[in-house]
Amino acid sequence: QVQLVESGGGLVQAGGSLRLSCAVSGRTDRSYGMGWFRQTPGKEREFVASISTSGLTYYVDSVQGRFTISRDNVKNTVYLQMNSLKPEDTAVYYCAAKFGASPIYAYWGQGTQVTVSS
Repeated sequence: QVQLVESGGGLVQAGGSLRLSCAVSGRTDRSYGMGWFRQTPGKEREFVASISTSGLTYYVDSVQGRFTISRDNVKNTVYLQMNSLKPEDTAVYYCAAKFGASPIYAYWGQGTQVTVSS
């Protein structure tokens, strides 16, 4: 069974930085794309960033230039480096995985809270 475990959330002042980690277990191959999403109460879950098996990355416009997604295929871990954080980045952040050619993120972590104070 595939499991995703996030860590690294917390409370930070505006302008600060955090690095989220997502450890993937239960798969021995590396053929999975990873994404980070976030959600605030009463709102739809929002795509933040993704990275493909080959390392191709995408970002939502609101975090472009501030956030960086990366992956360590030896450690089976994906990271989200968040710099210049803003209060509007406050949310629960989730990592997700999709395998093979599927466009669907089938596996999700439990989420980690990020709170940015002004």
